[in-house]
Amino acid sequence: MKRTSLAILVTLLMMASTTFAATSATGTNTVAPQLQISATIQQAISLTLQAGSLPGHCTLTNLAGNPDYSMDFGTVDALAINAGNCKVFAPVTPGASPAVYWTDYALKPLYTSQALTTDNVTITAQVTTDFTGNASEGSFVVRDTANSSAVPAAATSFTKMGVASADTIVSGNSAAVPSGTAITRYVGVEVTPVSGANAVTGAHTATVTYTLTVN
Repeated sequence: MKRTSLAILVTLLMMASTTFAATSATGTNTVAPQLQISATIQQAISLTLQAGSLPGHCTLTNLAGNPDYSMDFGTVDALAINAGNCKVFAPVTPGASPAVYWTDYALKPLYTSQALTTDNVTITAQVTTDFTGNASEGSFVVRDTANSSAVPAAATSFTKMGVASADTIVSGNSAAVPSGTAITRYVGVEVTPVSGANAVTGAHTATVTYTLTVN
């Protein structure tokens, strides 16, 4: 009777040894350890600018700093005598109405892991540092009034870009403003025919801040 009990005990011990741990086993040719993977997922968002594709577009330089980009319209004047570095619309009435030096460019939004509870994607633009000196009286940063990809037809197709508050450049749901799709818009410098105390000459710079919001 003792011998029978001992034989059963040994058999049970041998069976247990084959399934003792997931990282090792005996009496088999398969083992299956498990690894638990952890990660904290965050929302991610990006807005980059790209040079335009029209002939004569302005060169967009990535500075990889502060500011992030630069664009030089070159030597400009209110009569559009100078060609500038990009494209130019002559004044409708020389000496009375402004000339506009302009270019196409593209905004490329990227966004991931967003809740999109109201499904709204917006890109705004604001002149956060205006032209120096009396430039606010004689020269302005302008944008295409239509806020569309359609090529502007004349100097009158442009509107002064907001300084005190931001202008909406792109707005729509995620289908209208999809992540990863470049959106063509137009930006420029308006030079007004101002003389006297408010006359502007020389080199001047302004800064435009673009903001992408997804909610």
